[in-house]
Amino acid sequence: MNAPWKPTGNRDPFAAFICDEAALDILRPVVIELGWQPEKCAKGGLRNAVQSLSVAASPNILMVDLSESGDPLNDINALAEVCEPGTVVIAVGQVNDVRLYRDLLASGIHDYLLKPLSAGQLRDALNQAQAVFAAPRASDPEAAKRHISTAVVGTRGGVGASMLATSLAWTFSTEHKLPTALLDLDVHFGTGALSLDLEPGRGLTDAIDNPSRIDGLFIERAMIRANDNLAILSAEAPINSPLMTDGSAFVQLEEEFRQAFEMTMIDLPRNMLINFPHLLADVNVVVLTTEMTLASARDTIRILSWLKTNAAHAQPLVVANKVQTGAAEISKSDFEASIERSIDFTVPYDLKAAANAAKLGQTFAEANRSAKASAVIRQLAERIMGATEEDVEDDEPAKKSLLGGFDLKSLLPKKDKAAKAVEPAE
Repeated sequence: MNAPWKPTGNRDPFAAFICDEAALDILRPVVIELGWQPEKCAKGGLRNAVQSLSVAASPNILMVDLSESGDPLNDINALAEVCEPGTVVIAVGQVNDVRLYRDLLASGIHDYLLKPLSAGQLRDALNQAQAVFAAPRASDPEAAKRHISTAVVGTRGGVGASMLATSLAWTFSTEHKLPTALLDLDVHFGTGALSLDLEPGRGLTDAIDNPSRIDGLFIERAMIRANDNLAILSAEAPINSPLMTDGSAFVQLEEEFRQAFEMTMIDLPRNMLINFPHLLADVNVVVLTTEMTLASARDTIRILSWLKTNAAHAQPLVVANKVQTGAAEISKSDFEASIERSIDFTVPYDLKAAANAAKLGQTFAEANRSAKASAVIRQLAERIMGATEEDVEDDEPAKKSLLGGFDLKSLLPKKDKAAKAVEPAE
């Protein structure tokens, strides 16, 4: 008899939902042989499994019977919504169809066993599932991929911080195949889900109302999937409901994201930065999105100063967005002189591309892959991926005073003195 396999965490090692007693009679002795509890072999098929797992944590290995399912693929998708990430699912059925077998495997099922079942067949399938589940845990912890958390903050409303946040999240998840979480913290007016053509759901508001509920299972159920590697947590709270929280829910969410994803992208409104400074405690990179205006120059200085004092561990990247050549309120050289550092990335203004993305219900980078602005966003994504957890020193001159040396009037366009001196002819 094999020694019991002891899984990590509070999840059961195995559970089965089988339609008929004959199959259960064959399964239970094999389950006992593997050191698991035969009581976890329940009567009932896939729909029973969905109902049970919607109120309880899913096991490490799950066996479900599709015999009574009229639409197996659709029901499997319903099962996926209540299963925790990493659960190994074995399906059992009586339809001998190669196409169904391939479709089930493509949907994420580990194996499909055809009835009538045999003890040897079950033993082999469960041993293979056990090996698959245990494999990631046998790997070298040092080889685990590092998690990178990025916050995108706009100096002013309308500078395009949300556009950058959604485009970066899409780039990480699609072009770099990295599991990515997008957290839109504009609880009342966020556009993250809208940019991805999704309904925001109630996940974020539920988390704010009940921080104690936040765990891996909550994350899996509350987040909305945008693609195979991208999930978003956002809200569209009623505007007559003020935000009542101490911010503990946001910190807990970030902690769970570090466990479940490789990249976290936070669309962080500047008022949230003020109210909940602890949100940046574990953020690696802050993308400070600005425009070439007097007001943005002033607020870039103020936020950079705040970051230096309150989040010195985070690497700030200044991104000038919606830049129009020859039409900027402040020139790039004057802007950089005022903030006493270089602009890291300059994203050109492209009204047609932005409109195209809105019409398609896609992120800017997805809808306009060949645009110059999208090329800059890809470069920004690569820069973020290369960030380290240690503080990165910028090649900046020593600052005397951030605000004291900032002369707004000096940045205004200079009048032509010669033209001013010449009086118009009578």
